[in-house]
Order: sequence, then C-alpha cells, then structure tokens
Amino acid sequence: MNIEEYLQLDSTSIGIRYEYIDGLVTMLAGGTADHATIGANIISILHRLLSGGPCRVFTSDLRVQLSEMRYVYPDVTISCDERDRGRIDRIQHPRLIVEILSPRTEAYDRGRKFAYYRQCPTIQEYVLIDSQHQDVEVYRREKNRFWTFHAFEPDDDIELSSLGVRFPIAVVYENVLFPEEDNSIL
Repeated sequence: MNIEEYLQLDSTSIGIRYEYIDGLVTMLAGGTADHATIGANIISILHRLLSGGPCRVFTSDLRVQLSEMRYVYPDVTISCDERDRGRIDRIQHPRLIVEILSPRTEAYDRGRKFAYYRQCPTIQEYVLIDSQHQDVEVYRREKNRFWTFHAFEPDDDIELSSLGVRFPIAVVYENVLFPEEDNSIL
C-alpha cells in the first residue's frame, strides 16, 4: 500500500487504527483494563508535571510519523516542539515515547519497534512499562546512536531526563491488579 492509500484508510476508519511500516499496514488491537489504567496513569502524571511548559502529552489516538514511510501509534507521546500543536493529524517531532508492554506486543516493542524509534532523530527517551509486574525501563539517547538503559523497580523514582521530571513508580501502577505468580514450579 502506498502512503496516500494508508493515510486515507487510517483517516476514514472509525474506531480502528493502523500502523504503516515501509508499505505494510497493520491493524492495532485493543488492550486490557490494566493496560488502559497504566496508560491513563502515566498520561495524568506527565500532564501534571509538564503543565505550563513547552511539552505536550498525547494519547494513543494521535499517530506519530517517524519517517516518510513509518507511522505508528505509541501508547503515549511527548512533543516539546511548537510544530506539533494545533490542527495537526500527526506528531512529527516526538521527544519521548511510552509503550505499555503486554505479552502479545512485548517482543515487537522491545525489538523491531524500538529499532524504528532509534532511527527517529528527535526521540530522546523510550519508556517501556511492564503491565504484568512493577518494572519500568527507560532507554536514553546519549550521543548519536548510543543509548543507555535504566531499570526502575518498586519503590524507585522514575527519572525522565529529557523532560526534567521525576515521579514514583507506584503512581504508574495505581489501581492495577497484577496476575498472581505461579510458585508451584519452584
């Protein structure tokens, strides 16, 4: 499918979102209640911390253009660029991307999708939030193609240096019910 066909399909679809990667179109599925709760929590936290500043928090309803041939729908996007304001239908200058991991999407979000994000020069941090355990990973662009890994666990404060904010991991997981671990194998 060419880019014009994709944009037409995506803009006329009601209740369905599609990602476009190098000519291939993928329909996105819905998530769980815990996934949605984590998404609402992180959006609320970031919106509160960034209020009054130049950065804006966007939900998964707004597509992100990573390049001419790549359009995605991250769970949360932050842009601090004036060009990503107003009556636009896509973010073109994201600074930070958040993906909430589910068992079905984890491998893709950690692998191929992260590779696409690394190729977008404006992205400074990539945040992976585990929906099964209290674990948050932050990947930070340091110089050119060099990224550092920062892991956060229960009782930690998450630091997002590209935004200059910090908050407890516990608030990300407020009202989330985790699956019980099967300890019978031990």
